[in-house]
This record gives sequence, structure tokens and C-alpha cells, in this order.
Amino acid sequence: MRLRLANAALLTAVAAMVAACQTPAPATGPNRAALPTMERVALGANACWFKSGDPAFAAYKLAPELNSFSGRPRILLVHKGSPESRPLLVVQAEGSPSRLQAFGPVMQEPVAGRITADVNRWSTGNKACS
Repeated sequence: MRLRLANAALLTAVAAMVAACQTPAPATGPNRAALPTMERVALGANACWFKSGDPAFAAYKLAPELNSFSGRPRILLVHKGSPESRPLLVVQAEGSPSRLQAFGPVMQEPVAGRITADVNRWSTGNKACS
């Protein structure tokens, strides 16, 4: 009987030592680097602002520039009829974890709060539209 108790105690001690050596499971969630973050934002903007036919964005066209040598992938909102003109909105990310910025004339319009909320939501992996 004592041998069984000693074996059980030894087994418990070994199990505790093995458990202490285990690496904790990595936190699950989206990759927070600039490029994956901006890919999520571009997909959200395309689906929620443009493919949905949202009237707030009907006059604009999405111009993603995700392959950036500057390390700042971005998406642009341009006039639908003149995509070569100056962007009305620039949303870009930099670093890992990414730091997001949104700027341009559209950010002075009433839709700015919605743009900020949408971009922040999509950057975290939430695909919902507002």
C-alpha cells in the first residue's frame, strides 16, 4: 500500500514538473502586423462600403496599395470618375503591432466617425458592417 502511495505521489510530482515546462499556448487572434491588418481593412471596406452599395460611398472608388516598399500598406478612397486625382481618404498602417492612421478631406465630413469605427473594427478581425 505504501508503495502505491509513493508511486502516486511520484507520478503527481513528475506531472507537475512536466506541466511547468510546457510553453503556454500562443494567444489566438489576427496577425497585428501592418500588412495583414490593412488586408482586413481593405476587405471590410470593399464588402461594406462598395459591394453593399452604401450611398455614403457611391461617389468613391477604393484603391488599395497594399504592396508598399515604404512599410506602410494603405487603401485610398478616390473620386469614382477620376481615380488619378488626389485621394480623399488615406488609411494606412505601419509596424508590428500596427499603428493605424486615417486622414484626408473625407475625415472632415460627417462620415468620419463611421470610417474610424469601421476601420478599427475590421483591423481587429471583426468583419461586420456598420
